[in-house]
Amino acid sequence: MDYFKRLLDLLKTEREEDKASYQRLTERSSVSERRAGGLSWYPIAIRGSEMSRGDYLTVEVERTTHQDISHQLRFGMPAVLFSNHEPKKDRLEGIITHQGGNRLKITLRTDELPEWSRDGKLGIDLLFDDNSYDEMQGAIKSAAALLENEKEGRLVKILTGEKSPSFNEELPKIAIPTLNSSQNEAVNKILSASDLAIVHGPPGTGKTTTLVQAIKALVRQDYQQILVVAPSNTAVDLLSEKLTDEGLNVLRVGNPVRVSERLMSLTLDSKITAHTRMKDIKALKKQANEYKNLAHKYKRNFGKAERDQRKALFDEAHKIMKEVGSVEQYAIEDILSKAQVITATLVGANHYTVRNLRYKTVVIDEAGQALEPACWIPILKAEKVVLAGDHFQLAPTIKSSEAAKNGLSTTLLEKCVSLHPESVTLLEEQYRMNEAIMGYSSKIFYQNKLKANVSVARHLVFPDDAPLAFIDTAGCGFDEKLEGTSSTNPDEAAFLFKHLTQYASELMHSKSFKIENFPTIAVISPYKEQIGLLKEQLIHNAVLQPFTDKISVNTIDSFQGQERDIVYISMTRSNPEGEIGFLSDIRRMNVAMTRARKKLVVIGDSATLSNLPFYSDFISYADGLNAYQSAWEFADM
Repeated sequence: MDYFKRLLDLLKTEREEDKASYQRLTERSSVSERRAGGLSWYPIAIRGSEMSRGDYLTVEVERTTHQDISHQLRFGMPAVLFSNHEPKKDRLEGIITHQGGNRLKITLRTDELPEWSRDGKLGIDLLFDDNSYDEMQGAIKSAAALLENEKEGRLVKILTGEKSPSFNEELPKIAIPTLNSSQNEAVNKILSASDLAIVHGPPGTGKTTTLVQAIKALVRQDYQQILVVAPSNTAVDLLSEKLTDEGLNVLRVGNPVRVSERLMSLTLDSKITAHTRMKDIKALKKQANEYKNLAHKYKRNFGKAERDQRKALFDEAHKIMKEVGSVEQYAIEDILSKAQVITATLVGANHYTVRNLRYKTVVIDEAGQALEPACWIPILKAEKVVLAGDHFQLAPTIKSSEAAKNGLSTTLLEKCVSLHPESVTLLEEQYRMNEAIMGYSSKIFYQNKLKANVSVARHLVFPDDAPLAFIDTAGCGFDEKLEGTSSTNPDEAAFLFKHLTQYASELMHSKSFKIENFPTIAVISPYKEQIGLLKEQLIHNAVLQPFTDKISVNTIDSFQGQERDIVYISMTRSNPEGEIGFLSDIRRMNVAMTRARKKLVVIGDSATLSNLPFYSDFISYADGLNAYQSAWEFADM
């Protein structure tokens, strides 16, 4: 019980901090600042409306300008339609029920649009997402209550360390020809597990491929629906596509971020549209809207007879919408019964359409980035859980440093790996990195167990190139500067691009070079302000200009799950005190270093970095491979 009480307290701390930072961001900001921060669409135009379930109205809107600004408006989020004439007064709250491209649908708690919505100057603001916190809190309380129940509480007891997981060792092993031995081992562990299996997938080891094959095998084994969830929409999209490619009937709950026609066709909205009962639904909705439009013809200054007539028309419209609701419910249940796999985000697993479903198996992908309270939402629907991820890569984002410090940043994956090593299969063969790039991560994080597949072990950008370099700026006077709360190092940024330019020139003059084969490049720094300087360097670089579509400059976090041929890392920190700040988060560095396929170049000040054994050992590792260089060697660049 203490386990869940502690988790509830941590979640409360996180919720309060998240809410406070949201309020700081929105209360004193103008609509253009909120728009720049991704919290608003403004201006918008209303493109249509239709009656929804209950007395609600669904309105489709389009953002008409600033369409290139990235935003956080997503399916299931609470939002408000407002008029910028009097934003405090003229506002209607609702839920985003669809979002794609520059259009979204918002279901509002009203049965007709107010007069102010006809005046233009309209926008949509995101509201603080209390709903997600309510769902997480509810799940933790339910999990705590289950501990009292011997049979139904078994899985909860295993995940909290009170009981041990069990396996059916009698089950015949399967061998999938497209998988390697550790991947097949993971699939068999998942099939034989009665309650818990864990797939530990280091970078480039084919975790998603393994999971997809395991899910396919589970569907064959159990003939039962499987729930597959992940913390991010992007991860859910990837799995939904790959499972569909394997011929499984997938239902994607929620809206895909990658708005491809293929993914859209997996959504409930799309499947309802294609359903045989859709004709009936359309006809009924049309009828209801006609009644509603007739009712609107009565102006506000009418007598009793008109008022009664208007009420009768509205009543008729609502009666028809009730019928629409029951026909839609039939269609939803029909679609759900045919789906072999349901995919959603962790919180999306409690969407009203699937809230009451139960599953033999729930698969949680990217569990190393999942907040534990959110994991309990899908877990409560399962007899057996498969956790997949890598707890040596980025942890979940947590707003409250107090909650993080007190344990909220420790994921359920991490806890279960140490509690139940018998449930874990480590994927050992990686298909991304040259073995020199892989070696240091393998030694520090994966007990030296990783091996590079023969197809990548020796691959290089061009023959005789070096796959790894640490370039030491110690003694060069490249001192860091503080910009606000973030560190920058202008000299290091300039040096990095000089080095990259020289390297690109060498590459272009090599015999085998073809312009269409110019490699993909990531320039990474842990510091946001340094990224700003690096982006400026790229803009003003004439040699690299023709290849900017192949070069990405961004923070480490934005590259999680991605890979590039060449990766340059600007470590940024260089100071006499040897302070390295959050460079001490070595998991983040593990992500940065393992993005590279064929070449990794790390640029930093050894005098500052060596204060942490992780970096001094890396510099020794590079030296052992003849990959250590001093920036002085490039003085005449």
